[in-house]
Amino acid sequence: MQKLIQEPNVHIGKNLKRLREQRKLSQYDMARELQLLRRSMARATYAHMEQGRRNIFISDLILIRQILQVSFDQL
Repeated sequence: MQKLIQEPNVHIGKNLKRLREQRKLSQYDMARELQLLRRSMARATYAHMEQGRRNIFISDLILIRQILQVSFDQL
């Protein structure tokens, strides 16, 4: 699987957190929604993506975009 490597000047994790909070979703909600879309993910794993401590699979980013109902540009 292809990974999107978070560079120090790329703020994908911060954007994920901002967009999630705007929709009043918790990290647990995001993990649950990903699981409903057949992507097994723990809350801690999702948290690491927001913190920039875990690289993001492009397939995960596609699902997150779907859950948050945003464009790739917004991410």
